[in-house]
Amino acid sequence: MSAPLLDRIDALCADGSDADDVLRGVVQALTDEPAVAFAEIRFVEEGRLVAGPSAGAPDEARRHVSAVDYRGGRVGELVVDGELAAAALRHVAEAISTYVLLGWDTGGTTWEP
Repeated sequence: MSAPLLDRIDALCADGSDADDVLRGVVQALTDEPAVAFAEIRFVEEGRLVAGPSAGAPDEARRHVSAVDYRGGRVGELVVDGELAAAALRHVAEAISTYVLLGWDTGGTTWEP
């Protein structure tokens, strides 16, 4: 994954847009990278993973998955099919964590950042 792509993802996460728009932009940015065939964000809801925004065509033979954690709790997963450095995958998972939290089922508990 290229440094310009990580910069693009960081910029998407920093612009303060709606969580859905940011996450859709991130999966699209990932699949704009020639080495990435598919990207998806999954949310933890009621103890199970639920598919969220995705882009591209799945290629499970080249699948990489990273937990998305917020303050020590798992709120989702980032799935990327393609050639991707583990450090880059973790970077993206950390960058999107706040936005994934907003899509996470808090069980009725008010969320405070």
